[in-house]
Amino acid sequence: MDLIYNIQKSIQDNYDGNAFCISNTYYTYKDFAQIISNIRLVIQTSVKSSEINVGLITNDDIHTYASIIALWMEGKAYVPIHPDFPASRNAMVIKQADISTILDSSVDMIFSEYNTILTKQCKISEINLNPNPISEDDLGYIFFTSGTTGTPKGVPITFGNLSSFIDAFWKLDYTIDNTDRCLQMFELTFDLSVVSYLAPILKGACVYTIPKDEIKYSYIFELMEDYNLTFALMVPSILHYLRPYFDEIDCPAMKYSLFCGEALPLDVTEEWSACVPNATIANVYGPTECTIFCTDYTYKRGEHNKTHNGVLTIGKDMQNTLTIIVDEENNEVIHGQSGELCLSGEQLTPGYWKNEEKNKETFFYKEYNGKNIRFYRTGDLCTVDKEGDILYLGRVDFQAKVQGFRVELSEIEFHAKTALNKINVVAIAFTNSIHNTEIGLVVESPIFETKELLDDLKTKLPQYMIPTQIKFAENFPLNTNGKIDRKKLKELFS
Repeated sequence: MDLIYNIQKSIQDNYDGNAFCISNTYYTYKDFAQIISNIRLVIQTSVKSSEINVGLITNDDIHTYASIIALWMEGKAYVPIHPDFPASRNAMVIKQADISTILDSSVDMIFSEYNTILTKQCKISEINLNPNPISEDDLGYIFFTSGTTGTPKGVPITFGNLSSFIDAFWKLDYTIDNTDRCLQMFELTFDLSVVSYLAPILKGACVYTIPKDEIKYSYIFELMEDYNLTFALMVPSILHYLRPYFDEIDCPAMKYSLFCGEALPLDVTEEWSACVPNATIANVYGPTECTIFCTDYTYKRGEHNKTHNGVLTIGKDMQNTLTIIVDEENNEVIHGQSGELCLSGEQLTPGYWKNEEKNKETFFYKEYNGKNIRFYRTGDLCTVDKEGDILYLGRVDFQAKVQGFRVELSEIEFHAKTALNKINVVAIAFTNSIHNTEIGLVVESPIFETKELLDDLKTKLPQYMIPTQIKFAENFPLNTNGKIDRKKLKELFS
């Protein structure tokens, strides 16, 4: 697999250069190579060859990033496990992914009941970056996203998927080299983290991360200015937090400023463009199922930009991806009509991990240009113009994006109903005063104290899925079809 050999070559070619800057400490590519090799040796002696999926505790340190590369060079997949997520949720992920071994850079072991490799305690070994034979069908990682029934669903991505993404990414002409300084702002449980560390490593550039105990948006501001960052992929919600400080931000060194994970408004993009006067600004789009992102649009300074309701277009499909927009019968709609955006191509996941029911619901085959092609339903309502640019209109299902994370509102409802002994609830995604998405919960009940409910939800859900506001309704309003009128309930949060 060329991708892994390219990682090996880049590390070896840039031994003296800085690979990572973590909490203001630099690590060279030679440091990185040494830690990778130390971890590999323990993997070889402590992990069975039959074990493919290995858990990875997502700490912000050099050992965690080295663990990813060590696993890949051994032909294994990493499954990120956030140490601050509820224990019950992590246990579900570990069980679903058939994990027996966990790599952990923590001082104290987090999961003592599993075969845990404490990566900071690995002994120094000879540097060995020669990868094992790896095929395109071998898994690189499995990311678990929100699921409708209270159980996270796994999205496996192969080395072939990842390699196709990297090929398409370089075709966008982002000229990164070993002098570049690149932001990695994402939790390692979020797939945008993958390109944020992998692209720089492949070019010998330096990756700058965000410590977990820092306020993310203010630390990004400091990194960009103090270290003259040249490449940044961010979620648009960061811009809403930074907006009050735009007058103070001046980052002429920034060459590429990319956004993904949420709708990108034109007005804040225009204001941001003055903060990064020399940067190419791009809006990229893609679900985890299609390997990080698969469409792109470059913002045009001082010119007309395509929008719908003030939101920038997500542009056209990148190399290796095919996009179509279909109606409810999977027939392709004509230009200007709305429908569900569906994706196919070399970046498309083989399917949800051990979840045939979800696979049948989400993937379908369609005759296209004389071939029977497998497509993925994104759940995004879109339209395409005559030039082929895709405009995002909203969601066709009960999903939302919070801080870039995809959230199934029905999963929140499931756990809330369980905690409330089946009292009816509706989860609502609403926009707050600084234009970021929050989760609200409406309970069909007289008013009661909600602390016990929230405490219970915190044991089941990550923090970004916990409702920030709870409202009450004696009876839920119904629409003309006799269904709960979610639009009216949303007005409770305006």
